[in-house]
Amino acid sequence: MLAAHFLRAGNLFLVIAILLLPFGLFIRKAVVVRLIQVALIFGAIEWMRTTFLLAALRIQNNLPWVRLVVILGLVALFTLASTLVFLSKTLKRRYGLI
Repeated sequence: MLAAHFLRAGNLFLVIAILLLPFGLFIRKAVVVRLIQVALIFGAIEWMRTTFLLAALRIQNNLPWVRLVVILGLVALFTLASTLVFLSKTLKRRYGLI
């Protein structure tokens, strides 16, 4: 979803980077996991930034905005929560995380 978001914004570099990022998981190194976690955190920040910008625009134009905030807020929360998947014992062992 984040790649589609950046594609809509016309940022082809970030689209390609985001689409290639999951392939890094084939490399069993802790640094790759940390890189993906940082990317997910920045992704969540981008979703929150987009939420605020779109909500302000809708409020300014007297349009409904609550549903937008709920949906994009949940997308941001899900993106942020995705960083926690690496806390499982299996993935810690696989990637040599301490």
